[in-house]
Amino acid sequence: MSSAKSFRRAAAGLALVIGLLAAAWWSVRPTAPPPPARPNVLLITIDTLRADALGAYGHPAGVSPTIDRLARAGAVFANAHAHNVVTLPSHANILSGQLPQVHGVRDNAGFRLARSTETLATQLRRRGYRTGAFVSAFPLDSRFGLDAGFDVYEDRFTGRGSRPAFLIQERAAEKTVTLARQWIDGAGGQPWFSWVHVYEPHFPYEPPERLGARWPDDPYLGEVAAADAALAPLLEPMLAAGSNGNTIVVVTSDHGEALGDHGEASHGIFAYESVLKVPLVIYAPSLFGSQVLDVEAQHVDLLPTLLDALAVEVPPGLAGRSLMPALMGRVDRSAAPVYFEALSGSLNRGWAPLTGVIMDGRKYIDLPVPELYDLRADPRESRNLAAADPQQAASLRARLEELRSKASPDPLQQESRDARERLRSLGYVTGRAPRPPAGYTEEDDPKRLIAVDRALHAIMERYLAGDTAGALTEARAPVRRRPSVALAWMQRAQLEREAGNAAAAVDAMRRASELSPGDTEALALLAAYLTETGGAREAADILAAAARQTDADPDVLATRALALARIERFDEAVATLARARERDPQNAMLLVHLGTVQLTRGQRGAARDAFAEALRIDPDAARAHSSLGVLALEEGRVNEAVERWRAAVSLDPREHDKLLSLGIALARAGRTVEARACFEFFAASAPRSRYAADLDRVHAWLRGAR
Repeated sequence: MSSAKSFRRAAAGLALVIGLLAAAWWSVRPTAPPPPARPNVLLITIDTLRADALGAYGHPAGVSPTIDRLARAGAVFANAHAHNVVTLPSHANILSGQLPQVHGVRDNAGFRLARSTETLATQLRRRGYRTGAFVSAFPLDSRFGLDAGFDVYEDRFTGRGSRPAFLIQERAAEKTVTLARQWIDGAGGQPWFSWVHVYEPHFPYEPPERLGARWPDDPYLGEVAAADAALAPLLEPMLAAGSNGNTIVVVTSDHGEALGDHGEASHGIFAYESVLKVPLVIYAPSLFGSQVLDVEAQHVDLLPTLLDALAVEVPPGLAGRSLMPALMGRVDRSAAPVYFEALSGSLNRGWAPLTGVIMDGRKYIDLPVPELYDLRADPRESRNLAAADPQQAASLRARLEELRSKASPDPLQQESRDARERLRSLGYVTGRAPRPPAGYTEEDDPKRLIAVDRALHAIMERYLAGDTAGALTEARAPVRRRPSVALAWMQRAQLEREAGNAAAAVDAMRRASELSPGDTEALALLAAYLTETGGAREAADILAAAARQTDADPDVLATRALALARIERFDEAVATLARARERDPQNAMLLVHLGTVQLTRGQRGAARDAFAEALRIDPDAARAHSSLGVLALEEGRVNEAVERWRAAVSLDPREHDKLLSLGIALARAGRTVEARACFEFFAASAPRSRYAADLDRVHAWLRGAR
């Protein structure tokens, strides 16, 4: 063998050995760790929560153990402020990172967030996040535009149908949290952003009995404790994970609650610290440790802060700034002015608009009687320094003018009848104000008119306590003192209706609509009352123009459809409801209305299908249950009817009224067997506290019909 061949063979053998050794080395070599998963984001907003109600902010009563644990392991911002004192605009500020005069949402009623607005949800979904929102009260219904960017926007509130005047439209925090947890658990390995909103502790304060008993003299604290307890199952896994977790948690509130501060019963009129200062806790132990920061923070800071924490480029032009430098110890001491406004009194009552600014611990409120406070020396805002320090007041007023000038085109849109009724039931003012005068005087200053607000609030309290007659008596006082307030007339109209004074209810609603010229929603309320009192033809006529609009609200269309059905224009009624469903396909009440129309025209099969479809969308649609009960009764299935009615009254006690009316109608028609089924169920389930006289008559009828 030649030396060349021997060399080549030896080299080949060596190469083989090297290859085998290399393969063996690579097979046992540790693999590189996978890149870290992108952090999840959990945003929790607690409605109407004062900062000083939490232990983390100094409250000694132990009402918030879960949030306090989160705060001890996270960052607490001691000076955080909202920009609005009502729910919808505050959440628009949080999600968009823009001030209200930029995104255009200024109050709960009459405004929608434009679909083109970039929000935290749209930003994160674009980057591969699953996005889910779980909200608990009607001001955050998807119709108001906050659902943009969310894969899931869960806003099905219990009892989306009609409710008594002033009754809160909400979903219990426990149910909302359960839905959010189920969605989070299904995320798999995909990063997620979840916004969870709980409505406790909003008025009326009705905490669970076990919590109410701990604070019998302060039911508001009982509701704060209820919110904290409901959130525990959501927050416990994050707390247990500690620095090994991968979720950034933000807890804040949309605004606080006055609780009588400066004469305000709840919120929406003033912007003192009790309603403007909010808690803000950010928990991310893998990024930063426990700390309390006294830097000024505001709602518009949350979007840039979260994007910064996720290493996502913060878009230019946002009103807020990232708080991450402060959280990482690089505190910027430059003053960040905080703009705020409270416009409900102006937009809906014709009072002077309230705007203001906080800067370097000084707070200026621009009203006919201006206010200036040194928040460090006078945190309760008891000493107005505007007259004593006009130079400081003028300086802050000039800064306020700069902030106010950043306004978007007027986004005011008509609200639906359903929206207007529900928002009013929450205690928010929704009647459109008449055109304001050229200027405002001291007589228009909310400080001079807060007694009217207290009176309207007292009417709600009296009604919710079961005293409809007393509430109606009191409702006449605000009308006499300030007859230009449409809300007072609307409130009186609802109470007249509740009391059975149909003609008086129509008259009051006529007055309210006259005070709001061009407001089709006031007309829709009037139309609903007219339809109930035999004026369906007039009701259909006054809504004709509004219904022809291409963007007509679904509930306005539904109101007209029910009026059309009463005058037997059934095809037109069905077509009108079809248009409404195109605009809001997940609105179960539209299907209930369709079923009612079909039942009125004798189409029992179509009616049954509509009611069943309504329950598929919303199993808690009480009217659908009771209507299916009526169908079952008429077809001889008494047991099924009773089960349907039991479900209906458990969801909405007012269904007792409909069962009583049905029983009376059947008895008058000589259909004794069917009437007995209605009356027996009514007698067994209706509360005597509300139906004492009716129950006595029903029992007498049952004894006589044996």
